[in-house]
Amino acid sequence: MIFVLEIPKQAEPRCWFAYDGGDLLRKVAAEDPLQAWEIHDCASPRELLDMFDATPEMPGVNEKFPGICAMGEEYGWDTPLYRADHLQEPGTYREVPVTPEQASEAALRARGDFRVYWSESEATAAFERAEDPTWAGSGWRARWALRAQLIATEVLADDL
Repeated sequence: MIFVLEIPKQAEPRCWFAYDGGDLLRKVAAEDPLQAWEIHDCASPRELLDMFDATPEMPGVNEKFPGICAMGEEYGWDTPLYRADHLQEPGTYREVPVTPEQASEAALRARGDFRVYWSESEATAAFERAEDPTWAGSGWRARWALRAQLIATEVLADDL
């Protein structure tokens, strides 16, 4: 389970969880101005053409889809390419692999202050680390939000 603690400047901190990278991407995209496929996508040039019911062999395809065809010629028609608009130039596909987790983290970074805990044990350890600078000053609200989510997911017992 992945825990996300968002600490906005002008609002109360909130903590939520995702089951895995795909769930994390869906939840991040639900509150992002970009679509999920703009935050993270993996497709070959052939697959991108297929979305328009086109193939590399069709007459006039180069004139109709010059960008996709240029990618197909440069990288090969079946090479997986990655899009992550918060990590690279928006609208571009690159050969360097990007995971949904990396892309989601970049989208969260664009929103403001946050923490991602990639496991229950990591989230619990962060909560128990009283000297963590995140909890200083009004950071107790963020710590309380993390605690509430850990209790809601039954990672911690509500022993107050």
